Amino acid sequence: MLSAGDQAPSFTLPAIHGGEAVTDPWTEGPTVLAFFKVSCPVCKMVAPMLTKLSEGGARVVAVGEDVPEAIAQYNETHGQQVPSLSQPPPYEVSAAYGLEAVPTVFLVGPDGGIQQAIAGWNRDVWNELATTVGLTEPLSTPDDGLRPFRPG
Repeated sequence: MLSAGDQAPSFTLPAIHGGEAVTDPWTEGPTVLAFFKVSCPVCKMVAPMLTKLSEGGARVVAVGEDVPEAIAQYNETHGQQVPSLSQPPPYEVSAAYGLEAVPTVFLVGPDGGIQQAIAGWNRDVWNELATTVGLTEPLSTPDDGLRPFRPG
C-alpha cells in the first residue's frame, strides 16, 4: 500500500451520477480519497465518517469497486454523501495504490503527494485525519458505539 511521501497515481474514473469523467481530483485542492466496496462491513461503518469529513469542509471523493447503481444505493443506505466514482474490474486504480483491503483512505495534496494513508478503521487515526483536514470535532468518540479498531 502506498504511504505518506509517495506520489498518488494518476487516474480517470466516471462519476456515478452522470458518468462524467473525473481525473485526479486532488488537483482542485487537498483531497481525502476513500476506496470502498459496497459489500464491505467496515466500509459501511465508516461511510458516515466520510460524510462528516465532507460536511466539516474536507474535500472527499469515494472510489467504489462496484457498478454505479450499486454505489448509489450504498450511498443512500449507509449515509455516504460524498462525490463517488465507479471503478470496474480488474480494479486497476486500487492496484496502482497497492490496496490490500477496503476501506483504505489517502489524504492527497494538490501536488499529488500522499500525506496520510489509512487502511481499515482506527478511531484515533481517523480522528487525527479529521484534525489534519481542519475539523474541530472528532469523527468518533468512545461513547458512539463504534469499536475503536476494525481491520478492513
